[in-house]
Amino acid sequence: MTYQDINVKPIETESSFRMKAYKALKAAIMEMDIYSHPEEIRLEERQLSERLGVSRTPIREAMTLLEQEGFVRSVPRRGIFVVRKTKQEIIEMITVWAALESMAARLACERASEGEIRLLRENVRAFANRDPEDYVSEYSEANLAFHKLIIRMSGCQLIAETTENLFPHMRGVRKVTIGQDHRAQRSIVDHTKIVEAIEKRDPDLAERLVREHTMGLARHVAEHGNFLD
Repeated sequence: MTYQDINVKPIETESSFRMKAYKALKAAIMEMDIYSHPEEIRLEERQLSERLGVSRTPIREAMTLLEQEGFVRSVPRRGIFVVRKTKQEIIEMITVWAALESMAARLACERASEGEIRLLRENVRAFANRDPEDYVSEYSEANLAFHKLIIRMSGCQLIAETTENLFPHMRGVRKVTIGQDHRAQRSIVDHTKIVEAIEKRDPDLAERLVREHTMGLARHVAEHGNFLD
């Protein structure tokens, strides 16, 4: 078991303490590295109360909402922990993400603006003359931004909302695996092909490439995801 410092800011008082605490805690959880260590992350109620500048009541209420959404779990006499998925659960989440993001890529071919596509291209170009394996941490963030941008380019709010709940786990697993087995280099190649398909406005190709790319992560986790056991 480990405690992880949470980057949260004090909240204002003019609206619901519960909802502000909920939004602040959810944003912090979304940025956590859940799978970079084997221990569960425990959330300390007193510490959070001090950090957010509110009493423990809205913290507890916010935790209830987060537990209902599957972000945290309450263990009697032990406390509140950020949910950590099993290997099989992660593989299923990646499969669902593959379906959603591949559809997002298809929609992006029809709906994305030239400016959005240019941002996607710039994301890939940032490592055109650099070996991503020499900048694993930086590339990991660029990789996450690439996939989030495709989701946004779809213009489908429900896809965005559904993937948001998967994102903490996808983020954590991608960060751990991106430095393994030359995955960063292969990722650059895959991303380049995906951008080219979207630039051509070829929905069939873009959808297939994104699905195959993400399912490659599922296969990698199935073979090398011992850190999840």
